[in-house]
Amino acid sequence: MDITALKGIGEKSAGLFNRLGIATTEELLRYYPKDYEQFRAPYLIAEAPVGERTAIRGVITGNMTVKHVRNLNILSFTVQDASGSLQMTYFNMPYLKNSLKKGTFYVFHGLLQRKGNRLVMEQAKTYKPEEYELLADRLLPRYMLTKGLSNNAVTKAVKQAFARQEETADFLPASLMERYRFMARNDAMYQMHYPSDRDILMQARKRLVFDEFFLFILMLRRHRSDNNALPNRYKMIETADTGRLIEALPYQLTNAQLKVWHEIISDLGGDTAMNRLIQGDVGSGKTILSFLALIMCSANGAQGAMMAPTEVLAKQHFEAFLKLKKQYGLRVNPVLLTGSTTAKDRRLIYAQIESGEADVVIGTHALIQEKVNYHKLALVITDEQHRFGVRQREALAEKGFDAHVLVMSATPIPRTLAIILYGDLHISVLDELPAKRLPIKNCVVGTSYRDTAYRFIEKEVNAGRQAYVICPMVEAGEMEELEDVMSYADRLKAILPPSIQVASLHGKMRPAEKNRIMEQFEAHHIDVLVSTTVVEVGINVPNATVMMVENAERFGLAGLHQLRGRVGRGEHQSYCIFISTSENKATMERLKILNESNDGFYISAQDLKLRGPGDLFGIRQSGMLEFELGDVFTDASILQQASDEADEILAKDPDLEAPGHYALKKFLEETDARAVDFRTI
Repeated sequence: MDITALKGIGEKSAGLFNRLGIATTEELLRYYPKDYEQFRAPYLIAEAPVGERTAIRGVITGNMTVKHVRNLNILSFTVQDASGSLQMTYFNMPYLKNSLKKGTFYVFHGLLQRKGNRLVMEQAKTYKPEEYELLADRLLPRYMLTKGLSNNAVTKAVKQAFARQEETADFLPASLMERYRFMARNDAMYQMHYPSDRDILMQARKRLVFDEFFLFILMLRRHRSDNNALPNRYKMIETADTGRLIEALPYQLTNAQLKVWHEIISDLGGDTAMNRLIQGDVGSGKTILSFLALIMCSANGAQGAMMAPTEVLAKQHFEAFLKLKKQYGLRVNPVLLTGSTTAKDRRLIYAQIESGEADVVIGTHALIQEKVNYHKLALVITDEQHRFGVRQREALAEKGFDAHVLVMSATPIPRTLAIILYGDLHISVLDELPAKRLPIKNCVVGTSYRDTAYRFIEKEVNAGRQAYVICPMVEAGEMEELEDVMSYADRLKAILPPSIQVASLHGKMRPAEKNRIMEQFEAHHIDVLVSTTVVEVGINVPNATVMMVENAERFGLAGLHQLRGRVGRGEHQSYCIFISTSENKATMERLKILNESNDGFYISAQDLKLRGPGDLFGIRQSGMLEFELGDVFTDASILQQASDEADEILAKDPDLEAPGHYALKKFLEETDARAVDFRTI
């Protein structure tokens, strides 16, 4: 039902929930907490873990001071116990001066940070010792929020939604439920929001992660015919055009590129249609291989299309292809088709595509619109393929009749996982970078390094360079202890000289606004871009030399490596600064792996090795195959189990007609009918 059916949610509140992607009670129940408030026994101040949300029990000593800075009312005081002291700071909460009493013991619960030589807690929640005891050992949900929506409001809405929810039958076969001792799906969903304890939470999460992977793989296997069996209707031969271009390029293709290029030639000229994935780090040379494939396709009298996830990236690909055409006299006619192509230009381009006059089409989702009719589409290429759902890739492929398919990804994941996730694709790996590429210099530091980092960014900008600063959150209030783009951009504008242009970018912006900001950064009208991980793909700025990531401990290594790929793309030395709020030794050791290597495949293997089921609450990466709960690194073993079970079921009962599979088939059909993408499960 619509979320406004819940008590207390009117039009205004519904608008706030809508900003989180929640319009129905079903979506609300699947809006799982990002973390949990864990009320463990209070620490002594000297022993409390820095960089973590924790509790300390202490007495207020000294005077409570109130300072006014612009619009801020800042209250601060000292708390002490037998082991040491720390400073408490509160913003715009002056009433606490009257409600908290000097000389009285309280329990303070919040993020403990070190600033210089001092320990500090900001905006900590305050409890009387007897109140805190009642909360001991409980796990309370903490949701990602938007401005104007409190955690309490989401919690109340979820409780109401559960009260109104009808009990539904479980869709997993009984034998599978028994084998893994899974709890019922309805119970698992409830426990994700209101866990009885940590062990029950882990069981609930395992069940729901299994469901996500299992359904994804089942739908993937059932919807995709095995392209290995499709006859090659567009047999191609290698022509002089590609050979001449390879010889004329101002750089030599690496051995890895040559190997993959020969695999592509073999596929295009083979007996069955190509269905290949190219995996390779940023800068490993995937784009030139895709251009060569498009040129070979054109030379054989057919059309090729290349789909990119953002307008900026599509435009960059088109301009790079056009430059190759002019520089080397290539006999191709490329066109660019995106959402912002004017109606007049679009009509002309549609006609060129339909007549076959345009033999290379580069664009965004606009390529798969109903009005686009291809003359002889023989090759479809998707760039940054993890950004497209399975359906979107299929929709482009279906514009041709059994067309060759080439997909590219800059997300290097271990082969064992790639085979599960892309089992219907042949996998090529570009594991070699061009020789002249300067390695990125990395450092992993604590928050005390921030001022030094700001001075370094200022120095690079003064030298004519640009910088990215990545924050995990969009706006204040989403998760209190994490940096957010909006506040951080304001802070940098105040810290850096007025001559330095600072702008912000995040996923909640309208597409046109995002494109405008990215284009301005590319044109160097912006010096420092404060952003969420939306910059991970879709922008190529060789002049950017600094990547600074806040709250780095909350990201997986593979995700951090993806972000690092935004710099080091030009002739100048580039730098990556990973700032961790946690001083935990294991956390710092894990992050320091990024110092050891710039090799994405090595880093993803380490990520797989080091992240286990205990690492539940990292920031949801915007990278590869985003599931609601599952993470292909943290949950690699569950992914393997789900893959094995799905394959076994389909081997015995491909149409799911057996009595024990009725509920599963029904659930898949209902899900399929409403899903925009296979990931919407």
